[in-house]
Amino acid sequence: MAANPALLHPLLRRLNEADLDRVMELELSAYPYPWTRGIFSDCLRVGYDCWGLQAEHELIGYCIQTHAAGESHLLNLCIGPEWHGQGLGTLLLEHAIRRAGAEDCHCLLLEVRPSNTAGMRLYRKYGFYLVGRRPEYYRSAQGREEAIVMRFDIGGI
Repeated sequence: MAANPALLHPLLRRLNEADLDRVMELELSAYPYPWTRGIFSDCLRVGYDCWGLQAEHELIGYCIQTHAAGESHLLNLCIGPEWHGQGLGTLLLEHAIRRAGAEDCHCLLLEVRPSNTAGMRLYRKYGFYLVGRRPEYYRSAQGREEAIVMRFDIGGI
């Protein structure tokens, strides 16, 4: 079992190409339909806002977002399954919100699977609200699953 995050002194840092092996380990362990290494490499290459969460010299999570036209889009937020339930996803989400504000964005948008109940709970807790749905957005065991599009309004952060 993983240690308490308060004892770990987690560190947020920018991701780089050297992190891709570990990012892929986390991605493959967390999602049944993961992003490819090429997608992560492209995100780094084009300058997306790519951050890792490190604890005890190990990368344990990451988030990827873009900023354009006054909006930020959270594309991927992942904590390794062995680290779930310790508030580390909250650390990454708070960081993503701060980054959006630092880039003068007025909102942060994301898509989430309805089946991702932990993610939905976290986003609602922070004040994200439903703005739409994308039918058949995600691959799933049943074929396709819709995406819930959520929005957080930046202000006073």
